[in-house]
Amino acid sequence: MTMTDTLETIHDLVQRSDLTTLAKFAAEAPRPQISELLDRLPPVDAAVVFRLLPKDTSIDVFERLEPAAQADLVTELAEAEVVGVFEALDPDDVVGLLDELPAKVTKRLLQTLSPRQRTATAPILGYPQGSIGRKMSPEYLIARPDELVQTVLARTQRDEAQYETIYTIPVVDHSRTLVGILSLRELMRAEGTDLVGSVMNTPVSAAAYDSDEDAARRCLDGGLLALPVVDREDRLVGLLTIDDAIRIIRAAEDEDQARAGGTEPLRRTYLLTPVRQIARARAPWLLVLAVSAILTVQVLELYEATLAEVIALALFIPLLTGTGGNAGAQAATTLTRALAMNELGTRDIGRVALKEVRTGFTLGLVLGSLGFVIASLVYELPIGLVIGLTLLAVCTMAATVGGLMPIIAKACRVDPAVFSTPFISTFCDATGLIIYFTIARAILGI
Repeated sequence: MTMTDTLETIHDLVQRSDLTTLAKFAAEAPRPQISELLDRLPPVDAAVVFRLLPKDTSIDVFERLEPAAQADLVTELAEAEVVGVFEALDPDDVVGLLDELPAKVTKRLLQTLSPRQRTATAPILGYPQGSIGRKMSPEYLIARPDELVQTVLARTQRDEAQYETIYTIPVVDHSRTLVGILSLRELMRAEGTDLVGSVMNTPVSAAAYDSDEDAARRCLDGGLLALPVVDREDRLVGLLTIDDAIRIIRAAEDEDQARAGGTEPLRRTYLLTPVRQIARARAPWLLVLAVSAILTVQVLELYEATLAEVIALALFIPLLTGTGGNAGAQAATTLTRALAMNELGTRDIGRVALKEVRTGFTLGLVLGSLGFVIASLVYELPIGLVIGLTLLAVCTMAATVGGLMPIIAKACRVDPAVFSTPFISTFCDATGLIIYFTIARAILGI
């Protein structure tokens, strides 16, 4: 049975109130499959299935859900059920869920947290959204450099249920300054009488106010199971686990992909997202593109006399604006990804500019030559020369602008995916037309 068939079957069972069959399915299905189903079910159906799960299963399933699905499910559950789920979540998962909920619901749920959960959650809530401090786990096992390996091992075996991970153990001094890192594998391989300081490694860490995406990539690129998070004085304040790092990167890539296509990412799956939310995600980008079209019209008005003298020039406008927009978008996409992967930084702006000028010139030479031949055969040699030179100039300009915009956005602390797409569309259309008519006037003498 496909996922779509399963979803339809569950919806039908909910509509018929066949809770016996639903309960049997919930008891037999693997937990990952239940989580995937709840992610795709409407909130009302998801709440019915969730209530039929055994308590231990329900907690595990809830932790696997996407934050948006968790938030929708919380709004459908009774407060007593929500409190039980909240108490079992890790502090970082609690904060992630609170960020998705409306302010009124968040305030009410915060009041239901136990003193222990509130104490663990409060430090994370103090960090700004988008920082890794907001996504770290404050529950971690530590060791000290002057401790014996066997002492740390014994503590690991005794208290492992209290921590989100025991596979990476930060080593701190008595002021909680991070001085080393130790993996569980290395700990088990060492002699029990060895000092932790003699077997620990140099730590790789992130500052609590660093971007969550940058910290997550540092964790994944380093092949780390967990990344220590420190404050401004290098004191340990939390751990970023690999599962949270993967979740952060996946969300960032979904966001970049959506914005590169001229829309905002959806919180839930497409079929579960209301029309008004889809429209709200797309409207700002359409407004920006509408402004771009208005500017293009203004440029055409300036050169109305030129178009009146040589009507053939109007036929090539879609080709030239489309080519410029595509060349700029290609460069912007490549550079946005390179920035996200930390392959370059703002200091490389000169090298990027030089490389994109050469790349754009090469592409323009190929397209311009082809345009020159075709336009010359269909119309006349001067028209072909105008088209060829314009394609060469537009490709060079668009590739350079498209390559530089993501770096400029990064330097201005703006998401490159947000800044690049609308700017390139607007700039390349208007500037491309100015280049086109300038070349046409010079060659055709009009």
